[in-house]
Amino acid sequence: MTTKSLVFLPFLLLILRAEANCRSGCKLALASYYLREGTNLSYISQIFGQKTSEILKFNPSIRNQDYVEKETRISVPFTCDCLNGVFLGHTFAYTTQPGDTYKKIAQIAFSNLTTEDWVERVNVFKPTEIPNGVVINVTVNCSCGDVRVSRDYGLFLTYPLRSGESLSEVSAEAGVPAEVVRRYNPDSDFGAGSGLVFVPARDDKGSFLPLRLIRAGISGGAIAGICVGAIGGGLLVALVVYVGMYRNRRKKVGEASILPSLPSQQHQSLQFGPGGSRLEKRLESVEVDSPRGITVDKSVEFSYEELAKATHGFSLSNKIGQGGFGSVFYAQLRDEKAAIKKMDMQASKEFLAELKVRLIGYCVESSLFLVYEYIENGNLSQHLRGSGGREALSWTARVQIALDAARGLEYIHEHTVPVYIHRDVKSANILIDKNYRGKVADFGLTRLTEYGSCSLQTRLEGTFGYMSPEYAQYGDVSPKVDVYAFGVVLYELVSAKEAIVKTNEPLNESKALIALPEQKDDLRKLVDPRLADNYPLDSVYKMCQLARACTHENPQLRPSMRSIVVALITLSSSNEDWDVGSFYENQAIMHLMAGR
Repeated sequence: MTTKSLVFLPFLLLILRAEANCRSGCKLALASYYLREGTNLSYISQIFGQKTSEILKFNPSIRNQDYVEKETRISVPFTCDCLNGVFLGHTFAYTTQPGDTYKKIAQIAFSNLTTEDWVERVNVFKPTEIPNGVVINVTVNCSCGDVRVSRDYGLFLTYPLRSGESLSEVSAEAGVPAEVVRRYNPDSDFGAGSGLVFVPARDDKGSFLPLRLIRAGISGGAIAGICVGAIGGGLLVALVVYVGMYRNRRKKVGEASILPSLPSQQHQSLQFGPGGSRLEKRLESVEVDSPRGITVDKSVEFSYEELAKATHGFSLSNKIGQGGFGSVFYAQLRDEKAAIKKMDMQASKEFLAELKVRLIGYCVESSLFLVYEYIENGNLSQHLRGSGGREALSWTARVQIALDAARGLEYIHEHTVPVYIHRDVKSANILIDKNYRGKVADFGLTRLTEYGSCSLQTRLEGTFGYMSPEYAQYGDVSPKVDVYAFGVVLYELVSAKEAIVKTNEPLNESKALIALPEQKDDLRKLVDPRLADNYPLDSVYKMCQLARACTHENPQLRPSMRSIVVALITLSSSNEDWDVGSFYENQAIMHLMAGR
């Protein structure tokens, strides 16, 4: 293992050490907001989305809501959610104002309840290019209690420490013994004058609420993992971590992980949750049998020299493409055809989640290099259009490719923590191997999201014709964005037409593929002519029904990728009847098929 690759091992240890899982949040938490010059209750009400009357319930000392002295702390109620099953927090939607920076939003607008780095990492805009009037995500952490400390406290205040504050002062203000506050925050430096602590708080009736065990969110001190865990709207760096033989050859590991991480300065600025411990202090030995993250088969480490030799110095003659995060080069590597992606490290700050195409290995030198199997049979778009003299895909092959792609998307939607969204599903990003099986590729625009949360908002990227209405109009991102695009791909499999087609009408207008007629009587007009009559019309009709369900205008009524996989398995294996229309007409059936 090279010295440079060793740099990434601490991140792996931290991630594996931090078993930061939560089963549920709690209905109520409080944020301690330090009122500055120019802010008032109306302003706090606006940014927290909370009625002034609700805020006043937790601040009985305020006699006049129209006048509150500056340099006063206001307790603001909010819901403490279990975000993505990983940590406790709440993501607020904040509308940017003229002159806003991430630092100003964190320190001024949200009164140090979060940090500049944290806000930047969960949003897509560059620090110097934050538009005015856009909605961004601001995550504030919270606590629901810790049974190991006390069962007497179940309501907590997220409290940003200020210069000059001490443990005794904070505990005295809360009316809680200093030792209790310290035990909830064992690694906090109360003399530092900064950072978050979690303090037991009183409810709107002035009483301490007991801990409700069903609401106890995160067990133990494992909450530190949030610094490298998944967050709502977060854009994280995914690192391919070396696995192989330990130095003493005692244990051979068969998998490598693509795991999220953050730069080390983040570790020093935040501490999360009662019993939480700072990441730099948690480097104990860990088990590596079941790493969290996306796993790929038998990844190995290559030297830069070997990759450079195999690509003739990454020459233009070997360059075969440009992906979302860097250039792709063809190589003959150790008697195997390979595609090497040279990662742009600035782009890597947003996210890397190459999944379905087999990862052979990697190299960390001046850049991050990922070595993949070389898929020499082209992509689905080329096959459907007959590019390079390719023969028409049979109907059976098309159904199988649809199923393969659906399984890949189902995996990132349903079986990863955090949940990933591809954002650029299209026929050109479905590769076809020599056995005519489909492999989802180019995850360059992939974003993560919180399971069960509202959709994220992001800048518009992707391919026209595949964009769902809510994404194209409002920038809303959820797994249903991928479902919509996959529906367009299903229409392509039937018709072999482009996602945007030219009509034969007098004005020769462009029209979305999904807008073409699909009634059973007219269906043969839509089917790819190269199929001739070699297809079962009923099967094609069912595929169109499924495509129609996927491209429903209302994202909530589109099926999940899991239910799509079930439908395609049924379609590919039997003539059994199924009603795809029920997927979006009856949400109960949709959820049942999704296993929820």
